[in-house]
Amino acid sequence: MNASLAFVRLNRRWLAAGFLLLFVSSFGQSFFVSLSGGEIRRAFALSNGDFGLLYMGVTLAGALTLAFVGPVVDRWSARRSAMLAVWALALGALLLALAPGPVALAAALFLLRLFGQGFCVHAAYTLLGRWFGPGRAEGRGRAVSLASLGLNAGQAVLPPLFAFALAPLGWRGIWGAVAALLVLLAVPLAGVLFARERRPAEAPGGSEAMAGWTRREALRDPLFPLLLLAMLPPAFISNTILFHQAYLGELRGWSPGLFASALPLYALTTLGSLLLAGWCVDKRSARAFLPLYLLPLGLGCLVLGQVEGPRAAFLFLVLYGLSDGFSLTLFGTLWPEVYGTRHLGAIRSAIVPLMVLAAALGPGLGGVLIDRGVSYPLILTLLGLYCIAVSALMVPVVRRLKRRAPEPQSGSPRPVLAD
Repeated sequence: MNASLAFVRLNRRWLAAGFLLLFVSSFGQSFFVSLSGGEIRRAFALSNGDFGLLYMGVTLAGALTLAFVGPVVDRWSARRSAMLAVWALALGALLLALAPGPVALAAALFLLRLFGQGFCVHAAYTLLGRWFGPGRAEGRGRAVSLASLGLNAGQAVLPPLFAFALAPLGWRGIWGAVAALLVLLAVPLAGVLFARERRPAEAPGGSEAMAGWTRREALRDPLFPLLLLAMLPPAFISNTILFHQAYLGELRGWSPGLFASALPLYALTTLGSLLLAGWCVDKRSARAFLPLYLLPLGLGCLVLGQVEGPRAAFLFLVLYGLSDGFSLTLFGTLWPEVYGTRHLGAIRSAIVPLMVLAAALGPGLGGVLIDRGVSYPLILTLLGLYCIAVSALMVPVVRRLKRRAPEPQSGSPRPVLAD
């Protein structure tokens, strides 16, 4: 405990910087934007389908744009990257507050999704990966898990504040207040917190070399698609299940608010798992948990697919929370551990669009299968078996990661594995 408190005191500037970026990313996340969904549809005379297609379109466009914008984190200072994120997010919020028509609405949502859900999260995890090295002395795992609490704080605090402010301010007034909050509070705070870079060598115990793979080398790495296979299931599966929770409730005869009543338990489990994951990754390594972290999610899917009682929803969300905490930590620690930090922003900017695509495809693919008469409990069971199969596949992948050279050979079209 004393060591953890000393770590926080020593690195409070950079932990707070990561926390800030992840907290303000909430303003571009679906859980916050969707709070205005009904009012936006009524204001612009959009059907549920119209708004859904528009939202999906700007989300995918933002993800693709991030592949080109994301690498600036490797070339710019942390302060400049953070300022881009916060100012662009404020512009998106202001444009949404003032949007006169559908074109301005689309532009506002594009900015919010690109710089909230996309660039803020991308920059935060890239900078944390660059600032902190692996191992207990350097503390990358703890840094990522502690900063990730910014996302949890946003999810816990902002929806109730939105509900409280909706009557006096209206939805446009709330988005205007968000823009003002970002400009008047987040911008100066970011200017202070991101004013100084941290080098891993500043921490006792040595540091990770700043050498690393280029994006082209990483994308041509034969292990890269296998690592993606391990990292994509939480986004794909959770969005599929939560999107179709009402349908599952109808099949089982559950009350409409059952999943909602279990969410606080999920939040507490995720918080505990997040803090545990940071400690575990620092003690071992991120790659060591690739064969393990999906197992609770897989078991949860099996429970949800096979158990018909209401307790299945609670068990699933607890088991998903266990995987989710580790997923967030691995998302911030695995890629710098495997591919280094020199080109981390460019590599991550190729990964994030794929994760967004997986999250977007899950609900749609699940809906198509349901419409074609495929049993939803069978779908859930197959998702559980998929997690278990991927976990088994990660065992030899981790062995290969341990054996190979830390960097690709210069000029080699494919990374060379050290046997």
